[in-house]
Amino acid sequence: MYIKDKKIIISAAITGATHVPSLSKYLPKNPDEIICSAIEAWRAGAAVVHVHARAQDGKPTTDHGIFRYILSSISQECDAVIGITTGGANGMSVEERFSVIEEFRPELASANGGSMNFCYNRLLAGVEKPEYDWEKEYVERTWDNVFRNSFRDMEYCIRTMNACKTLPEYEIFDYGQLNNLKILKKQGIITQPVYIQFVPGVQGGMPANNETLMFMIDQAKKILGNDIQYSSVGVGRKMFKLEVMSALNGGNVRVGMEDGLYMNPAGRLAESNAQQVEKIKTILEALDFEIADSNEARRMLHLKGKEHVNF
Repeated sequence: MYIKDKKIIISAAITGATHVPSLSKYLPKNPDEIICSAIEAWRAGAAVVHVHARAQDGKPTTDHGIFRYILSSISQECDAVIGITTGGANGMSVEERFSVIEEFRPELASANGGSMNFCYNRLLAGVEKPEYDWEKEYVERTWDNVFRNSFRDMEYCIRTMNACKTLPEYEIFDYGQLNNLKILKKQGIITQPVYIQFVPGVQGGMPANNETLMFMIDQAKKILGNDIQYSSVGVGRKMFKLEVMSALNGGNVRVGMEDGLYMNPAGRLAESNAQQVEKIKTILEALDFEIADSNEARRMLHLKGKEHVNF
C-alpha cells in the first residue's frame, strides 16, 4: 500500500553492539567517531540517530560518562532526534542496559519486545587476527546467548520510559513479540503511542525477506490497531531492498552500520553512515516520497522535544 502524503522518517543506527571493529575499518568504534558519524548522518538526511556507546578500544559500553559525552556532543552540533539503546550489548545485565533511560531521559529509546536467541558467533569466521583482543570471545559467546527481556523486564523498561516521557521504540524480532505488546497494552503498561521497529534477519529471529515484512506489518495492525506507526531495519546486504518495502507499505526506514556494513549485495563496504543515508534518501525521493526532517519526525512521533532531555 503506497501512502502518498506520508513523509518518511530516516533513522541511522550509527554503530550498534554487534559488529566488531575488525569487520570494517569504517565502523565508528570510539566516542569521537560515533559523534562525527551521527552528525554526518543527520546532515545527509537522517531525522533520527540511534546511539550505542563504545569505549576507546571499540568495546560496547553503558558507561554514563562516555554516553553523556557522546549524547551531549551530538546534541550541541545538530538537531537530530537522538534515540538511545536499551539493548546494550551481549553480556550486560538488564539493570545496566536500562540505566541510561533514567540517567539521560531521551526523547526516544529502544524497548525490546521479548526474549530470544541472539546469535552471531561466526561473525569473525573469515578474520585471522582480530584488531582487538576482546572481539573473538565477544562474538563466540553468543552461541550460548539468550537476549533476556522477560515480562518483568519489559514492564520495568516501559514504565521507566513512561515516567521519563521517553517514547519506546519497540524492537520486534519475531512474531510472538507482537502479542507481548498486546498483553502489555491490555494491562495498561503501554500508555504512549505504539511505534515499532521491525528487526528481521537476526539469527534466532524472523527471516529477512519481503514476505515476512509484509506479514508482520499486517499482523501488527490487526493485533495493535491501525493507528500504530512502524519502521524496519534492513540487515546486511538486503538493507536497501527491505527499506523500500517498508516505505511502500506505509513505514519509515532505518539504515546504518549497526545493521549492515555494506552498500550493495556485492559486498562493497559503506564508508560512512552518511553514505547509506544518502543512498536510501535518493531512492525514496526517486519514488516521490518526501523525507521528514527532525522536527517533523518529532511531531509525527509525538516526542517531547530535545529541550526536555537530560544531556
